[in-house]
Amino acid sequence: MNNNPHDTFYGLGIAPALLKRLDAENFVKPTPIQYKAIPVAVRGEDMIGIAQTGTGKTLAFVIPLIQRLAQMKKQGLIVCPTRELAIQVNETLHLIGSKVGMKSLVIIGGTNIQPQIRGLKAKPNVIVATPGRLIDHLEKKTVKLDNIGVLVLDEADRMLDMGFEPQIRKIMVGLPAKRQTMLFSATMPPKISQIARKYMANPLRIEVARSGATAEQVDQELFIVHRQQKMPLLIKLLEEYQGTVLVFSRTKHGAKKMAKKISALGCPTAELHSNRSLNQRKAALEGFKSGKFRVMIATDIAARGIDVTEIELVVNFDLPDNTEDYVHRIGRTGRASHSGKAISFACPEQSRDVKAIEKFIDFRLPVLPLPKLPKVDPEPHEATRGSSSKKSSYKRTSSRRTSSKPRSRSGRGRRK
Repeated sequence: MNNNPHDTFYGLGIAPALLKRLDAENFVKPTPIQYKAIPVAVRGEDMIGIAQTGTGKTLAFVIPLIQRLAQMKKQGLIVCPTRELAIQVNETLHLIGSKVGMKSLVIIGGTNIQPQIRGLKAKPNVIVATPGRLIDHLEKKTVKLDNIGVLVLDEADRMLDMGFEPQIRKIMVGLPAKRQTMLFSATMPPKISQIARKYMANPLRIEVARSGATAEQVDQELFIVHRQQKMPLLIKLLEEYQGTVLVFSRTKHGAKKMAKKISALGCPTAELHSNRSLNQRKAALEGFKSGKFRVMIATDIAARGIDVTEIELVVNFDLPDNTEDYVHRIGRTGRASHSGKAISFACPEQSRDVKAIEKFIDFRLPVLPLPKLPKVDPEPHEATRGSSSKKSSYKRTSSRRTSSKPRSRSGRGRRK
């Protein structure tokens, strides 16, 4: 018999019917954010959950949401930054809630609004929405928020990064004053604190990792490369790593070019960016999950919203525009207790960007020597952010931490 209470969902205040559903779907051991957040949320308290990506935040709010709505006879509203994340949250809702009579509706952009209007008339128990499309429905008066009893703001920091603060504030105005609000995020920027103070009732802050922390099971490395060396280096890595690989491009134009180049080499490759239709994006994600595509080339639209538990390697072909996005990008690997690898490419003139990332994650990225690169037909990639004609002497080779705090990285060895 297991006597460790952290190893079971029992004792967290979860209703028997939901415990049965968790057992049926083989959810056995709660993650730290689930273990700490669920008891607070099922009591109906406002809360802020801070945890890095890949730690099970979705289940941490889905379980209490379903249970609370069954008690309150009200509707729930989950607001997500991207269409992909909204769809995945709804999948988890359906997985846990459908067998206990919980019905949900996704309202996102890029799809016909008429079926959404019909779905809203049926009064679903939970609405899962992106901010822009929810505002569209509010303006058309096809949705009312006066019966919302539980609000969840998922990946709140990402919504602010994407410029959705005006929409969030407009949504908040239309909600009942008496409600439960749960806010989940990987980081805690000042704007989230402001939203919490204004729209939440004495929220309890639950933090299972410091803001900016990266997953312990993700091995991080860095190559200093010139722009024309990036594609040969990527091809070299794809030869060495045989599992699924997620590659981040700074722009959708760059993602499209890379996907075309890698596909031409005979490697099944998908692309994911805002120039793709919703159906194309869904097909790319499903194909990546199923193994149809071994490689996914994506912009930061995929930094959150990809829930694939066994991505072997994440490659930052371009460094992110926002330092915080580095954490979200590499969080796509090393999920659900799996080990993972994250490799970043930085041009010599990007030493300031690298140092900003290192300061944010409190870890000094090991710089690896360049391997012998294959010959690749030259194809210019768009200019790197912050690049200039000024030379840089970026030659650091040390891999020591900038902090004296211990962090074990043994056992996560070199490339295969």
